[in-house]
Amino acid sequence: MSEKQVFESTDRNARLSDITYRSGAAARLAGLPVETLRVWERRYGLSDPQRSSHGQRLYSAEQVQRLRLLKQLVDLGHPIGQLAGHSIDRLRELAGIGADGRTAARGPISVVAVGIGLAHRLAVGGNAALQLDILASHARLEQVAPLPDAAEAAVLLVELSELDESALPRIAAARDAVRARAVTVLYRFCASATIRALRAQGWVVARVPAELGELLSLCRTALDGQRLPLPAQRSEPAPPRFDEEALARLSVNSGKLACECPRHLTELLLMVGSFERYSAQCASRDSADAELHHALGNAAAQARVVLEDAMEQLARAEGLALPRTGGAP
Repeated sequence: MSEKQVFESTDRNARLSDITYRSGAAARLAGLPVETLRVWERRYGLSDPQRSSHGQRLYSAEQVQRLRLLKQLVDLGHPIGQLAGHSIDRLRELAGIGADGRTAARGPISVVAVGIGLAHRLAVGGNAALQLDILASHARLEQVAPLPDAAEAAVLLVELSELDESALPRIAAARDAVRARAVTVLYRFCASATIRALRAQGWVVARVPAELGELLSLCRTALDGQRLPLPAQRSEPAPPRFDEEALARLSVNSGKLACECPRHLTELLLMVGSFERYSAQCASRDSADAELHHALGNAAAQARVVLEDAMEQLARAEGLALPRTGGAP
């Protein structure tokens, strides 16, 4: 490359680096609803966009690329809370993308495939071309058996057209049988609660891809997900400060105030507390669903604690006497 070409290339890259996008355009280019972008920024501090002279958020091309990678990884089952702190280079690595924007070349992945039609499509598509080394294939989960010579699979790849939560223990048993490090589950029809329950196990869950070549990306994502840091353990929330009887009395006693906030807060506390107890019952009723509903109950308890703090602050401002749990004054 001549000195003139080097200068023109450098000048062009400099001009591209100066391009910025408003939040709506940045979200659209990343494949995100603008509301999701705002929530992610508020909760996880994903980016620090510039501001125009009118106060509008402006995103660089690199920030848009990072948002696109985050969207891609979240769609494949990675929790946004675990991805938010990663650099763009780490996000590319998790997505199997090199710095030049091309899919990074790696060796083949050893796979045990489960599904009536999956093995046939893999054979027709050519395992070598897909960079998948099929160690064994089975029509049903119940047929999965340990591999010979104590071999181990990198990924258990399961395709179930109609996926429900009854499959979770069977998938776990098949994973243990072949000693797979990661699990990828494909479906055509599945309830959102089931998807959340399976992803809570650290598995990649996705619709059956239209292109067979996408299987490699899904399997790599499942393997890379095993290296993501575990979410920080939260301490158990405090027990309720007000029971239903105490809240009911508070709602009645606050009726003489012009302000409706005590009554509204009471209704919120009653609803959140009820959902917290409901989640605890679900967690104890179904072992396959226990982890998901424990997380939901814990989230409701955290919300209850925040609302109880707000109630106490409001009571002090309005001069209300707050009854305690059990009816104590």
